[in-house]
Amino acid sequence: MRNKLMLMIGGTIALLAGLNPALSPAADTSKYKLVEPGMLSVAITGDMPGLVVRDGKLVGYDGEILQIAADRLGLSVKPVPMEWSGAIAAVQTGRVDIIGGNVAWTEQRADALSLTDPTGYFQNGITAKRETGWHVLSDLEDKKVGSITGFSFLPELRRISGLELALYDSSDAAMRDLTTGRIQALVGDPPVIDYAISKNPGWGLSNLPFTDNNPEFPLLTGVGRQYVFGLSKENKDLADALSAEIRKLWQTCEVKVIGRKYGNVSEANYAPSPKNFRAGVDRPETWKPPVCGQ
Repeated sequence: MRNKLMLMIGGTIALLAGLNPALSPAADTSKYKLVEPGMLSVAITGDMPGLVVRDGKLVGYDGEILQIAADRLGLSVKPVPMEWSGAIAAVQTGRVDIIGGNVAWTEQRADALSLTDPTGYFQNGITAKRETGWHVLSDLEDKKVGSITGFSFLPELRRISGLELALYDSSDAAMRDLTTGRIQALVGDPPVIDYAISKNPGWGLSNLPFTDNNPEFPLLTGVGRQYVFGLSKENKDLADALSAEIRKLWQTCEVKVIGRKYGNVSEANYAPSPKNFRAGVDRPETWKPPVCGQ
């Protein structure tokens, strides 16, 4: 009877383990260097549709992807609110384990952090009054232009002739000044801006992608740039594990299902650059960026 009872208990545990990844025998989180054991501390900068917290769960495009990956790896999630301007330093100094929510891959960040495979792709653009139709670099010459502190393309923006740059700590503040005319244009986070415009059609704004594709301004005008999660260099094992989970979501095209919830309906959000710019930098030469269904 005791043996039969133990078999029943064992079967129940096995069933639960199949339903709850946290109980999976594969969910050994001890190899990861976390702020708190078994807990993934996530920097939350609060911009939709990237990565925010709602009812104790991560939501937003990157938020849902990270919540799925964390669940499958047996990690609980701890949100840590902060401004974007301090987020990278927070990872490097061990205050949080990971940053995400439309974090763009750059070679400089790859030198400083362990970056995951991409959750999506993007192209920067100009946000301005709809009637301007601005979409090339020269449209920003001699204009007062807003952007966000810490964004990777700021050095390129400063090279535009006559441009007066105003920096903000959040997209909300920048959008507010754009609508009131304190700045004439904004170059910011495309998904955040597109989401805000879709919710506020009365603002009369448009966000048009740069059409220059100018190699001298690759971070501003390049196509197929990548959004990633960033972890400390000491946490490469966890970055690799998250990349594997992200790959699974690309293979099943679940990224598009998640994206549709947050307005990421353009195919540009799922199309990598023809130039495989991470190969030989922070990935092997044979590495290829993920695409839907592969």
